[in-house]
Amino acid sequence: MIKSINKILILAVVFTSNFTFAQHKDVETVLKFEEVFGYLDSYYLEDFDGPKITEKAIVAMLKELDPHTYLIPKEEVQQSNSQINGAFVGVGIRFEIRDDTLTVVNTIEGGPCEKVGVKAGDKIIEVDGESIAGIGLKTSDVRKYLMGDKGTVVELGIKRRGEKDLLTFDVKRDKIPLYSIPAYYMATPKTGYIKVTSFSRTTPQELVKAINYLKSQGMKNLILDLQGNGGGLLSSAKFMADMFLGNDKMIVYAKGRSYRTENYIADNKDYRGDYYMNEKKGVFEKGKLIVLTDENSASASEIVSGALQDWDRALIVGRRTFGKGLVQRPYKLSDGSIIRITVARYYTPSGRFIQKPYDKGVEAYYQDKADMFKNGEYMHRDSIKLPDSLKTKTLLLGRTVYGGGGIMPDIFVPLDTMELSEMYRKLNRKGIINDFAFNFVDKQRDELKSKYKTFENYKNDEVTTKAFMDEFFKFAEKEGVEFNEEDYKISENLIKTLLKSRIASNLWGFDKYYEIYNINENEIFIKALELIEGKYIDKLKLDY
Repeated sequence: MIKSINKILILAVVFTSNFTFAQHKDVETVLKFEEVFGYLDSYYLEDFDGPKITEKAIVAMLKELDPHTYLIPKEEVQQSNSQINGAFVGVGIRFEIRDDTLTVVNTIEGGPCEKVGVKAGDKIIEVDGESIAGIGLKTSDVRKYLMGDKGTVVELGIKRRGEKDLLTFDVKRDKIPLYSIPAYYMATPKTGYIKVTSFSRTTPQELVKAINYLKSQGMKNLILDLQGNGGGLLSSAKFMADMFLGNDKMIVYAKGRSYRTENYIADNKDYRGDYYMNEKKGVFEKGKLIVLTDENSASASEIVSGALQDWDRALIVGRRTFGKGLVQRPYKLSDGSIIRITVARYYTPSGRFIQKPYDKGVEAYYQDKADMFKNGEYMHRDSIKLPDSLKTKTLLLGRTVYGGGGIMPDIFVPLDTMELSEMYRKLNRKGIINDFAFNFVDKQRDELKSKYKTFENYKNDEVTTKAFMDEFFKFAEKEGVEFNEEDYKISENLIKTLLKSRIASNLWGFDKYYEIYNINENEIFIKALELIEGKYIDKLKLDY
């Protein structure tokens, strides 16, 4: 039985590909792989799981190539596609599991749960008559219960504060957007802010909506936040850069052994991927522009920041980016899994290849970030060693920029670790700040909404009073973290800011988290705001 399964598996791999291994120079290697399976099947002392060891062999094989060529098991394909497509089918809630109970943090605007009256703070006790409270529910289990085919109905039994009986809601599953732009707002009367967390198929539509809204509010300057953005679709990165660059400017180009060289040029066409746009030109080609980056900004984020830096269109503020300059394409395998293969290298308009070295293996590649931290590269610009061979010039002003491992910002902002006391680290590891903020809102949501008629009222109020903080530390002590006066002096502003931000996100939505956190704790944002509102960019004579 195993032998026949393995034969089918090998033949499927050989004949369902876009080419035949018989034409490939390594045909002997492929036959060797089949021979090993044959000997195992014939002589191994026990029956074995053929598909399982095949998958492990493929994973090990791909590790020998580069860190970004990898296998996505079939059971993870749907989740992976949801992130890229920017949507999934479900009921439309943001949730947390609290005290072994599925609790609604927020409903997604316009989603199925909001339409039928499910509210933030509701506890989902039953799904289709089956109790899911107190059973050790995990996040993966929630997907199983709530996700499904579009148009199907799921019955939710909900316990709501103030209601004696369980409430029942029939919720029709629908397509739920996964927003790649969770926040945009006016930071000052003339400077807008946009946070981008990924590059999905919906990013172009979200970006145009955000920019047009901010322009309607009087935006003259823009801060584009790509901190922590690990990338996504190359097409969405091209679109984003196109919104800020004039026609015919190179955005990025890619080339590889079996990959036809492609040039991505700013063209400002109507049609962008899956969306028809009314914009005949970039929606923000003129105006001061700053892009925020850090060590977790990668791939598509580096395409955008690299293009805007090379054309002297934007000032890059923050820390050096991750350094991923490789292009992947997905190929579906016969069992439903997907292999993502690196097919090309991409280069910024000035010719910079920004992929960091990976010749020491995958583990060393990802360990590099920890090594950079130890070496002080996140704290001190002078600790970053950039040889002259990596230097190049921007295309309009001739400013010096670097390749060979990420995008080096124009203005370096060090990582601030001064507020990270041991007490704070314990609070963070145990999730106590988030738990307290959620419980605080859950117990008095109506009272808080009555007290703070608008978010601005809340934002301007001193929420974290002494009485509030006393209540917080009583909660923390019950969770196993004792109050320490010296540590509190170190971390006071950070803890208070996070509490206030988390409460805001639970009351008004996650976008409000950034409005409070940025101005109080985001050092890169604070520096960018100072620069964009001042005269520094004017002196540089950037293209705006």
